[in-house]
Amino acid sequence: MLELKHDLRLATTRDEQARMNFVSGLRSYVLNDMASGMRAAYDKDVEPAFRRDKRRAPKDGPEVHKAIRSNEYFKFYSSLRVTAQDMVWQSVFPPLERQRGDLKQRAQKLAGSRKLGSLKLDPSLPVPRSVSALDVHLMPGNYDGEYESGDLAAGALYDNGLAVFSFGLMGQNLDDIGQSISRFIKARYPKFKPARILDLGCTIGHNTGSWKDTYPDAQVIGIDVAAPCLRYAHARAQAQSRAVDFEQMNATELRYPDASFDVVFSSMFLHEVPRKDISRVIAEAHRVLKPGGLMLHMELPPNAQLSPYDAFYLDWDSSYNNEPYYKPFRDLVPQLVCKEAGFKSANYVQFVVPSIAWFGEQAVAEAVARQGQVDSDKTGRLADGLQWYCFGAWR
Repeated sequence: MLELKHDLRLATTRDEQARMNFVSGLRSYVLNDMASGMRAAYDKDVEPAFRRDKRRAPKDGPEVHKAIRSNEYFKFYSSLRVTAQDMVWQSVFPPLERQRGDLKQRAQKLAGSRKLGSLKLDPSLPVPRSVSALDVHLMPGNYDGEYESGDLAAGALYDNGLAVFSFGLMGQNLDDIGQSISRFIKARYPKFKPARILDLGCTIGHNTGSWKDTYPDAQVIGIDVAAPCLRYAHARAQAQSRAVDFEQMNATELRYPDASFDVVFSSMFLHEVPRKDISRVIAEAHRVLKPGGLMLHMELPPNAQLSPYDAFYLDWDSSYNNEPYYKPFRDLVPQLVCKEAGFKSANYVQFVVPSIAWFGEQAVAEAVARQGQVDSDKTGRLADGLQWYCFGAWR
C-alpha cells in the first residue's frame, strides 16, 4: 500500500501495517483480476443468454445489471468487493483510535509553528442530509462524524483509508488527480494565469494543494461542509508547507462575490451531490467565475459516452457502495448541465488527462501535444494505464 509522506500520517505496528497491506492487495485483486474475470463471464455466458432471450444485446447499464445479477461470479465479485471496502476502514481504526489525542496535538503544534494558510469554520452551517445521513463508500461516521471538541479523526480516517483503498494509484500523497489536471491545464493554456482558485468539496485538501504547487502565486481555497475534514486538511497542508485557505461552506450557496475566482475545481465531488443540487453547484460556479475563468470537475465519464457494460461496471458503486447519487449524476449530459447553468455551449471542454503518478511527468506534455486526441470517453479503470476524465467550461 501507499505510505503517506507527511507529518500527520499514523504510526503503525508491524501487524497493523501487514493488515493494511493485505487489504490493499485484496482490493487490487478484486478491481483488476476479478473484474477481468467478471467481464469474461459476461461475454461468455450472460450476454449470449440475454441475446437468446431478447434477440438483441443489452441497451444500457441497467439492462446489463439485471442480466448479470444472478451470475455466480458477479455475486462473488460483489460480495468480496463490499467486504474489502469495509476492511479498508477496519484496518485503519486501531492505529487511529490509539493516536487520536496525539493527532490533535500535532495539528495544534503545526498551527502554532508554521502559520500557513487559514481555517474558517461555521458551527451554524447545516450539514446536508446527503452527507450526515449516509456513510458514503461505507466509511463509518462519514466525513462529518465528530465525537469531541476539535475532532479531526474523520479526516485522518479518510486520508489513511484512501491510502489503503487506492493501492498506490493516487500518487505519493493521494494528490495525483490535482497534480495531473492542474499541470495539464498550465501546459495546455500557458497564458492562463489564475490568481484565485476554489476547490469545491475538498474533504482533506489532498487535491487542493496541488493547485498551489502548480500556481504558487495564486490564492487557493478549499471548501467543504465537514468540519473534522477541514481541521485535518488545514493541518495536512501546513505539514506539507502549503499556504492553502480552508473554509466550511456549502457549494450550493457560495459566500463569495460574483466574478471573484479564476478557477472553480472539484474532484470526485459531484457524484456525491443529489441531482437537484448539482445544477445549483454549477450555477454557483458560473456566478463566482470571472470572465475568462475556468470551471473543471474531475469525475468518471457520463454513461452516454460508454458502452452498456462499462456503464454498468462504473455504476456498481451506486448499488453496492452506499453512493446513491452516483448513477443519477452519471446519467446526466454534462454539456446540457453546463448550458443550463449559464455557460455557452461553445465554451464546454472535456479532457482525459494521463496520471503523472502512473505515466510520469512527460505524459502531460505529450497529452498537450496530442490536443484533440486527449479528449476521450475512457478513464480510470477503463483506460490503458490510469487517466482522469474531467469536464467543464470557460466563463
